[in-house]
Amino acid sequence: MIEIVEVGPRDGLQNEQMLFTTAQKIALIDRAVAAGSKRIEVASFVRADRVPQMADAEAVIAGLSLPADVVTIGLVMNDRGLDRALRTSVHEVGAVAVATDAFAAANQGQTSRESATVAARIIARARAEGRRAQATIAGAFGCPFEGEVDPAHVVALVEEVAAAGPHEIAIADTIGVAVPGQVTDLIGRLQDRLPGFPIRVHLHNTRNTAIANAWAAIQAGATTLDAALGGIGGCPFAPNATGNVATEDLLYLCRRSGIATGYDLDATIAAAQWMSDQFGRPLPAMVSRAGPFPKRGK
Repeated sequence: MIEIVEVGPRDGLQNEQMLFTTAQKIALIDRAVAAGSKRIEVASFVRADRVPQMADAEAVIAGLSLPADVVTIGLVMNDRGLDRALRTSVHEVGAVAVATDAFAAANQGQTSRESATVAARIIARARAEGRRAQATIAGAFGCPFEGEVDPAHVVALVEEVAAAGPHEIAIADTIGVAVPGQVTDLIGRLQDRLPGFPIRVHLHNTRNTAIANAWAAIQAGATTLDAALGGIGGCPFAPNATGNVATEDLLYLCRRSGIATGYDLDATIAAAQWMSDQFGRPLPAMVSRAGPFPKRGK
C-alpha cells in the first residue's frame, strides 16, 4: 500500500488565474476526502499579494468539518507564516527548502542553504507547539534558472533538514524535468545516507514524465506520493512549471498494478470532473477523461 497526499487545494490551485471562493475550496476538500484522502494539503500561509489564491487560508481551515482521521496540511515559508498556521487548527506544517540559490531567491528571497536553515527552524518550532511538521526540497531534480541540480547537494539539504526531526521530507520535481533514472538514483542515495527515514515524492507532469517517475519512485521504495485532482498545479515562481501528477491517473496506475491506496477511483474521477466544471474547461488528467478500465468500482 502507498499513501497519496492530495495537494490540489493548495499546490493545485495556487497557479490558477481563476480564484476559487472559500466555499469552493471547502467543497473541493470535502470531495477529495469523500474519495478517500486521509492527508490533504488545504492551504498555504503566504503573502496574499504574491499568491492571491491562498489569501483565505484561515477561513478555509475554519470552515472545514472533516473526519477525525484526516490530517490537514498547511504550507509555511517563514516564521510569520508559521505564526499564522499555529493560530489555526491545521494538523501539520509543511516547510520548504529549495535546491538552488536562484530558485530560492525567486521563491522566498533566500539562498538554498538559508532556506534549509529556515525550514529546520520552522520544523523545530512547530514540533515544540505540538504540531506535526515536514519539509519539501523544491527543485530537487532541476532548476528553472540554473538548470541541472547536483544530487549530492539535495542529499546534504535533506540531511540538514532531517536533523530538526520532521515527520518526513519530500523531494520535489517542481518544474517537471526528472526522468525515472534520476528518481531511482536520488531515492537510493537518500536511503543509503538516511536508512529508514520517510521520503515523500512530489512530481509534476510538465514534460509528460510524472507517471513514469511515480512508478520509479514506488519501485525504489517510496511509500508516499503527492498528487492533485485533475492534474492541476504549478509554481508561481517557476516559469512554465505546469500541473502535478493527477490523483486519478496515479490511482489507476496503482489499482491496475495491485497496489492499494485507500481511494475510490470512481469517486476521485467524479471529484475531478466537478472541479473541471468549476473551471469551465477540461483539466490535464487523462483517466478522468477516458474513464477506468474495466468499468467497475474500486
